[in-house]
Amino acid sequence: MPLLRQGEPGTAVLLLVSGRVKVFGTEPDGGRLLLALRGAGDLLGELAARSAERRTATVETIDRCSVRVVQAERLNSFLAEQDGQSALLEYTMSKLSQTAAYQVGLVHFGPERKIARLLLEVAALADDSSGGAERVPFSQQELADSLGMARSTVANHLQRLKDSGALRPGPRLVISDVARLRGIAGL
Repeated sequence: MPLLRQGEPGTAVLLLVSGRVKVFGTEPDGGRLLLALRGAGDLLGELAARSAERRTATVETIDRCSVRVVQAERLNSFLAEQDGQSALLEYTMSKLSQTAAYQVGLVHFGPERKIARLLLEVAALADDSSGGAERVPFSQQELADSLGMARSTVANHLQRLKDSGALRPGPRLVISDVARLRGIAGL
């Protein structure tokens, strides 16, 4: 379910209280590229709200989420009163740096490593509302779309991860051996 849409005015910031979201850049032809994953405690839409510009990405829920909405004017007033602009700038730069590193990995890593890293990242962001860190609520098609791969490629590599013992057998994506999956991810 979309929380924010690329191209919309940045009139508010969302504080993600619980749950996980995926952040996508979208193209006019419908193409989508996963830019980042975010979890509880993260701000969403802060770039557009601070600059009064249009949103640069779409944010969709991965699982059930709880958010707090803060109007841009209220956020900006609070930051001015508390001299918090530099703290928000640091936070934003940190998130942008993570996004850049994520994109480098998408370009340079092989399919199995990309899949393993995405599964680990989704699991790391799990909170009590997510139903367990080992469960990854993505379909094969969602993984393929997120990583810019063919579904058949994702299916092949998921089977290899299951055969290795990193994932449990069966139709759902469940991490069974984090250490093994981290090794495959090169971490």
